[in-house]
Amino acid sequence: MGIIEETAATAETDFLLYTTTFCPYCVAAKRLLKDRGLTYQEINFDEDHSTRMAVVDATGHRTVPIIIDIRGEAPVFVGGFNETQSYLR
Repeated sequence: MGIIEETAATAETDFLLYTTTFCPYCVAAKRLLKDRGLTYQEINFDEDHSTRMAVVDATGHRTVPIIIDIRGEAPVFVGGFNETQSYLR
């Protein structure tokens, strides 16, 4: 089981949101999810360096935010902020 699946298995939210502290797209993604009434667990790479490479390896996505939909049976990598906007339409 990978890092995303392990985190998703214990999360009690709709989404996993991997962020950094000074990221305007991360702030916008949190606002977007909140405005849609969706919950998220935030994992800040600035506070948890060890997971960054594992998440990048799992998704191939090198920029933040990295957003994972965990509402279904298996986690779904959505992408960043722009992809999430489209995904939630």
